Amino acid sequence: MPRPIVQLSQTPPLEGILCDIDDTLTHDGRLIPEALLGLHRAQQAGLKIVPITGRPGGWVDQIARMWPVDGVVGENGGLWFWMADGKLHRRFSQSEAVRRENRAKLDALAQQILAEVPGTALASDQPYRDLDLAVDFCEDVPALPDAEIDRIVAAFTRVGATCKVSSIHVNGWFGSFDKLAGFKQFHQDRWGTPVDLNRWAFFGDSANDEPMFAAFPLSIGVANVTRFLPRMTGHPTWITQAEGGHGFVEGLERLLSLRG
Repeated sequence: MPRPIVQLSQTPPLEGILCDIDDTLTHDGRLIPEALLGLHRAQQAGLKIVPITGRPGGWVDQIARMWPVDGVVGENGGLWFWMADGKLHRRFSQSEAVRRENRAKLDALAQQILAEVPGTALASDQPYRDLDLAVDFCEDVPALPDAEIDRIVAAFTRVGATCKVSSIHVNGWFGSFDKLAGFKQFHQDRWGTPVDLNRWAFFGDSANDEPMFAAFPLSIGVANVTRFLPRMTGHPTWITQAEGGHGFVEGLERLLSLRG
């Protein structure tokens, strides 16, 4: 089980900070101002900042342009954008032709899921997605019980789609990418070198962060990750006392204090 972040006494020399967004930087659906300021503070301290999110390409475009970040990996590793020399650079894990073919299959699957699981809806950000299908189970619809979330997952897996559960959506796609694979390719594209997992800290909150929790020695779950631990085999090493963006600020302060 994760250990309290207050017990963390040392870290390796860090290259950067990775973080999920929803319910990691936010709380009750809103971005915590202190969390955004924390990203800026960490960047000013010389750390690279890369959000790793299930949110769509349209959001990633805006965040990469406007936030204090060095790039963003979106759609659970399906795409990664960054600003350099005043220009936005966009990369995808799949070709345009493959994305178009998969979109047709996902659109058909969406209608099946909405019919099979009453109370679900397509995520409000679905029109801005390039590679995946996001089914809302609590963001803009009344919260569904875990049994209904499992039915959504079953509908994706039945047709051979990859599927991940976030704190608000069930995301499914055709292909083998995930947050970890997307970040590794982003690091190679952005900085021209393979990533050293020992030199990055990752913050997350839900089951779609599991590949990151399992891979990074310095992985930190904000307190609300507790709900999803039974769904996961890869757990965060550390956990904060506070939830959401407040927990992120708590954990980030700990890391920065240990850097001196």
